[in-house]
Amino acid sequence: MTQVLHSLETHGDAAALLIVALLALGMALAFVAADRASPISRAMAAALAAIGAAIGLNVTVAAPMHARHDVPFWDGVFAIPETLAFVCAFEWMLRILRTDPAADRVEQKLLRLAQALAVFYGLASLAFPDLRAHQFINLLRHGADGEAHDPVYPAFMLFAAPLAAGLLLATVAGTRAHKRHRDPAETRRGLAFLAGAPFLALGMILPVHAAPFAAATGLLIFLVGAVQFHVIQGQRAAFMARFLAPQVAQMVARHGLHSAIGVRTVELSVVCCDLRGFTAYAAATTPQHVMEVLREYYDEVGAATASHGGTVKDQAGDGVLILIGAPLPFDDHGLRALRLARDIRSRGMRMAGLWSDGTLKLGIGVGVASGTVTVGVIGANSRLEYTAVGTAVNLASRLCAEAADGEILVAPETRAMTASVEVAMTTARALQLKGFAKPVQTYSLSATDVSRTRRAPHCSSERIPGNCQTKS
Repeated sequence: MTQVLHSLETHGDAAALLIVALLALGMALAFVAADRASPISRAMAAALAAIGAAIGLNVTVAAPMHARHDVPFWDGVFAIPETLAFVCAFEWMLRILRTDPAADRVEQKLLRLAQALAVFYGLASLAFPDLRAHQFINLLRHGADGEAHDPVYPAFMLFAAPLAAGLLLATVAGTRAHKRHRDPAETRRGLAFLAGAPFLALGMILPVHAAPFAAATGLLIFLVGAVQFHVIQGQRAAFMARFLAPQVAQMVARHGLHSAIGVRTVELSVVCCDLRGFTAYAAATTPQHVMEVLREYYDEVGAATASHGGTVKDQAGDGVLILIGAPLPFDDHGLRALRLARDIRSRGMRMAGLWSDGTLKLGIGVGVASGTVTVGVIGANSRLEYTAVGTAVNLASRLCAEAADGEILVAPETRAMTASVEVAMTTARALQLKGFAKPVQTYSLSATDVSRTRRAPHCSSERIPGNCQTKS
């Protein structure tokens, strides 16, 4: 009767562990399905899949053999999924660090050392499979006779010490990163991993009747942190999508934050816009109404910017400065800038009509310039700013300040690079601008669509798209 009860308990423990393995595999699949393009998500998915594989192999293959005291020379291969789980989990932390421009090399070295310790555990398991089977996996397990197997602690430490040291190093690296960059989303995800990892490790060494509860607890702790992380990131994405091109988020997810914020010199176009009559309008209305106007204005400009692949660099009062060509490069940044300028003017004039009344009138002016600009992140660890430095930035701002209500002033460089495109643009005036030694010849962009390549002759002198006729 005792043997029958023990057999039922064993089968129940095995079933519980298999459920935990399926939970880990399901979480891995969820990470991949949610964001398969992200190296961070792929690393965590690999770690969870390895955990599921390790538990499944242990329950279905290794544990029955060990219960019969059958430990073949190749038994150490069962440690490979466990090793991969730790290596991939530490790699996940490394990839998170790469998204932080202020991350230092010490933290990365600590995690690389943690990975090396995990590999040492795997090599020790391959070299001493019998010790691992009897002195580490499901430690203090009970045999068929109901008697406990007392551990030999030096042998136990051969396998436990490198894993514990690896987790300690990961904790130190995570703590250093948290002190430097207290991001709420990353903090919750990192703390969830550090809190859940010991439970997952205990699932390897506890008796089979307790191991499922430890492993499941570890997975659930991490799942809670991961869900909180993605909720916060989703809220951020919904907000920032109004101001950044969606492709920027994809770039960061695939190649890390450095791909988007590294300092470099690029050819790009700059669009600057601000409201006309805003100072008087703000002085004559309530602060709450002014904030509502600015919120709607920023939303509209941000939506227009994202639709044309631009990035909002600055928002100051009623002024907005937008980059076309950084961090996302575009060969046609000049044409995109003209299209964006017209979109902003159209939206701005529509909104200004809604906000204005008989005595208070708002308008919008836009300036566009192109050229070589140095872009990247500067600042202290606690306060970073994406900066663009170059003549084109200053020129777009100056042109915006000179533009009349509803006017788009375009710099000669932008006009030259869009010469092959059918653009309704007229010569405006030469302006003596602050910071520029010589007068700058400007051009005024009409409200006509900027989208067609210039065709052969027989176009009207105004060059309005749709009015050009080609010979048959």
